[in-house]
Amino acid sequence: MKLFGSGLFGWSVKSAAVGAALMLSVSASHAQSRPFTGLDGAWSGNGTISLSDGTSERIRCRADYKVNGTGLGLKQTLRCASDSYKFDLSSDVTSEGERISGNWSEASRNIFGNLRGTAGGGKIDVMVEAPGFAASLTLRTSGNRQTVQISSKGDIRGVTISMVRS
Repeated sequence: MKLFGSGLFGWSVKSAAVGAALMLSVSASHAQSRPFTGLDGAWSGNGTISLSDGTSERIRCRADYKVNGTGLGLKQTLRCASDSYKFDLSSDVTSEGERISGNWSEASRNIFGNLRGTAGGGKIDVMVEAPGFAASLTLRTSGNRQTVQISSKGDIRGVTISMVRS
């Protein structure tokens, strides 16, 4: 006797499987078309900052993400401080598919510029540029946990931060 292949029960199982596959594909395309999903809110944590003189220090950080109503725009602030160093980054980013672009600024040094990169699958990779300055930033989010990595050839050589949603 076939339980799964024929009859009303088999048809119901097949219909449920097709329905689940369709819902997963819609969810996946929805997530891909809205790369900032899951970021909205306040985050905080600790990390390490490496400076051009070879020293490194513990750093404390707070981030705030505001995703717009369409899910395609993001305003972000990241404020970090160590015993002797601080930075205050802000960005305004939009996405077109997996491509993102926007503007950024660092308030304590009064520098600003453009950013471009990709976003999707819980990861954002961008290059930030300003006259005389360039850095790469990678942000990975999984549930309520997030890591931020920044690399540059300026005063700040590297930053690694682990944060949780507040």
